[in-house]
Amino acid sequence: MANTFRAGNMTIHRIVEMESGMRPAVEFLPDLKPEVLAENRSWLAPTALDAQDNLILCFQSYIVQTGRHTILVDSCIGNDKDRPQRPQWHHKKDDLWMKGLAAAGLTVNDIDFVMCTHLHVDHVGWNTRLENGRWVPTFPKARYLFSKKELDYWLAENDKTSLPPIVDSVIPIVEAKRCDLVTSDHAVDDTVALLPTPGHTIDHYAVTLGRGGKDAVITGDLIHTPLQARYPDLGMYVDYDVKQGAATRRKFLETYCDTSTLCCFAHFPSPSRGYVKRWGDGFRCDYVDN
Repeated sequence: MANTFRAGNMTIHRIVEMESGMRPAVEFLPDLKPEVLAENRSWLAPTALDAQDNLILCFQSYIVQTGRHTILVDSCIGNDKDRPQRPQWHHKKDDLWMKGLAAAGLTVNDIDFVMCTHLHVDHVGWNTRLENGRWVPTFPKARYLFSKKELDYWLAENDKTSLPPIVDSVIPIVEAKRCDLVTSDHAVDDTVALLPTPGHTIDHYAVTLGRGGKDAVITGDLIHTPLQARYPDLGMYVDYDVKQGAATRRKFLETYCDTSTLCCFAHFPSPSRGYVKRWGDGFRCDYVDN
């Protein structure tokens, strides 16, 4: 499977850290009726739904080489993090993500920007690494782009109750003065821009690539599973605003449906990318693997 591909004049690498069944579909999507799941099992299984009806999710980062910049979009799960609620992630010590980075011909010193579409646990993990008992920026030359609204929200939540992903993977970046606070429509240049896609979190953004954003788009978590393309109104269990998330998802899918824009999904099963097509009242992804 090709984990390096082209979009316009850009090279994009998928850095996969984990891909597995994570949670029962009817728990992950609380409004999903068992009979609707049964109706869709034939096309979901086995790539997007396992034998126990757990949704299969890919946990990955995208790295974009524009010719001017090397940009990491979402830093995935990370190592050595205290995640007791997630046994697969708790104090993880594997080298899969770093091997993926090396396979792309890159090192941590090559990253110019780290874009966090939002500040959930599985999108900030490699922001930092453990060095002599301290959390330090993994990418020493990078500027980390955080939505100011998103960051302010999570810092306030962390003040109420300590949130390990914020403590170990976000605050150290702020304290190291490596972050740039932006709005969710910020543009890096004329070929890389953020797209406001709120709902899953308070100020989630997607990342558009190419002039006019027409070559490709990296979704972040505005959508998690192909089942949400088929039924855009299905929210997931930790959405900040389920109704807003559904409206964002439908608008996004309508915008990119039947266009030549390559959609790179954060959590869709491998190959995780393709073109949005209409499917009745919903949508589907026609995957590509080249």
